Parts: sequence; structure tokens; C-alpha cells
Amino acid sequence: MSSFLQRRIVPIAAGTVAALAVAAGATVWWLDRQHYEATDNAFVAADKVTIAPLVDGYVAEVMVRDNEAVRPGQLLIRIDPATLQARLAQAEANAQALEAAVAAVDDKARLEQAMIAQRAAAVDAADAQAKWATSEMNRYGALARSGWVSPQRAQTARTAQDQATAGVGQARAALEAEKRAAQALGSAREQSVAQAQAARAAAQLTRIDLSRTEVRAPVAGVVGARSVRVGQYVRPGGALMSIVPLADAYVVANFKETQVARMRVGQPVEIHADAFGKQAIRGRVESFAPATGAEFALIPVENAVGNFTKITQRLPVRIAIDRDQPLAGGLRPGLSLKVKVDVTKDTGPAFAESGDGQDRLARRAAAR
Repeated sequence: MSSFLQRRIVPIAAGTVAALAVAAGATVWWLDRQHYEATDNAFVAADKVTIAPLVDGYVAEVMVRDNEAVRPGQLLIRIDPATLQARLAQAEANAQALEAAVAAVDDKARLEQAMIAQRAAAVDAADAQAKWATSEMNRYGALARSGWVSPQRAQTARTAQDQATAGVGQARAALEAEKRAAQALGSAREQSVAQAQAARAAAQLTRIDLSRTEVRAPVAGVVGARSVRVGQYVRPGGALMSIVPLADAYVVANFKETQVARMRVGQPVEIHADAFGKQAIRGRVESFAPATGAEFALIPVENAVGNFTKITQRLPVRIAIDRDQPLAGGLRPGLSLKVKVDVTKDTGPAFAESGDGQDRLARRAAAR
């Protein structure tokens, strides 16, 4: 009998223990689901900057190595400046020549002003001469009519008057010609000034291009994907290297649409990286993407077809990393992560509110 009871008690006890274990596991799972939303569809991201030249030429020096930390403004690459230096000298010489042309026009304008004054004085002299000749003609004409002088003398006085009148017209025509020449010099000066300004602008553009032969780091970070070498010919826009700002790295977690209802901005996040084993990193929910990942795909899914199948979509959630942790600086973009959001914390706006609030802020900014 005892052996029979033993055979019955052992399976019952084992079943009871198994049932208790299952119940305990289910309870833990249920409590975990009530407190957290988790996903392993997450990775580290950073706003990396691609370094590209703005001028073409041969690379004279590469000042950084692979995986080297750089600071903002640090010199990365120097392109051979010889061609641009010669072009700048040519542009500056052209600008100086055109400025000299402007000065020559100014000199001519001053000369024309002197000539105008001379012609004006000649007009005054011709007017005086014409007045004197008129008075002489009148006087000799009266004497000739009285018989005191010969008609020939009166004819000579009339001829002198005609010559003086013609001299007045000639002097005034010369004065008008000088004024027209001065106006032409004014137009020529405006043209020369415009050409000099264009030459100075061309020299400034060349000076800017010359400064761009030194490629500097726009942000602080670590050099990666360096493909440039000394002696290589580079063209504007060609990628030479990337700078990854590791200090500003963040997490992008793709949660299912059924998980985001209880999420709020500012909720604490527990981050586990495969590279660090079981060690956790703290973070917080920073923002929600404006659309699901499928909407930003190169070829978006077209649902208006007859073979539609409903698939649970995922929404990218941006998570900020707390920087006061030893492991925070070790996260590299692309690393796989597991994240768990504590949805019991009531902090910032909820997922359903954040998008509408951001849209209102965007409309308000557009209205301003």
C-alpha cells in the first residue's frame, strides 16, 4: 500500500509543482505586461555627417586616421591650393585693372569739367564780341546813312557782326559737345564700376574656394568610413569620410501599433545591448515618429488592392540615453538592442496627444 501511495504521490506532487511554476510564470508575465512594453526591434542611431569637398583638386594631406576622435573646426583634409592661388592672383589683378580704369574715367571726367569751363568762357567771349560787333555795325550804319563814312566801311562792320554771331554759335556748339562728352564719360564710369565690382566678386569667390581647400570637421565625433588618400583627385560632393557624433547617439525602437497606446514622452526605458550582456542602460522616451516605418519605405505598400492582408505595423519611437552612465559612451550606431518601457509612469504627453500637439506647434510656427 505504501508503495502504491508513493507511486501516486510523486506524480501528483510533480504536477502540482509544475502547475504552481506555470501559474507563477504566468503571473510574472502578466505583471510584466502590465508594467512594461518591450521590443527587440531596436538599434542605436546617430546623426552622422558625411564629409565632402566643395572644390576639386588633388589631396595634399590627410590629417586624421580611422576611428580618431575629432573636435569641431579641426582640420581633416588639405587639398592642393596651387591652382586656386594662381586663379586668385589673376582675379585680383583683373579687379585692380578695372579699378584703375574707373580712376582713368574719373580723370577724364575732371578734364572734361575743365574743358566745359573753357568752352563756357569761350561762349561768353563770343557773346561779348558779338555785342561789340553789333554796336559797331549800328554806329557805322548810322554814319553811312548820314554820309559821314563810306558804304564800304558800313559793309565791313556788318560782316564783322555776322562773323561774331557765327562765333557765338560755334562756341555754344563746342560747349554742348563737351557736355555730351561728359555725360558719355558718366555712362562709361558706371560700366567700369560695374565691371570692377564683378571682378572683386570673382576674386572673393576664388578666395572662398581657396579657403575651402582646407576641409574641417563641422561637428565633434569619431571618424569612420574614411576613403580619402593622399594624391587622390576629389570632386565637389564626393564622400570622403563620415563623422559619427557618439555623444549624441540615441535609440530607435520600433514598437508594434498595439504597444504604443500607454506610452508617454519622458517614461523611463531600460536598454539592453547584446554587446554588454545583461548590463542595463537607462534612457527615456523622447518622441514618436509621425508615421509608421512602412510609410517611409522606398516603395510604400499600396493597400488599395484586392489582395490586402492586415499586418501589424510598427511605429519608430526615439529614446534618449542618459549620459551619466559608464556604458552610454560605448553604444555604437547599428548595435542591436532590447528595450523595455515602464508605462506605469505618467510623465509627458501620451502617444495619442503628442502628434496632435506637434502638429499644432508646426501650424503655429508656419502662421508666424
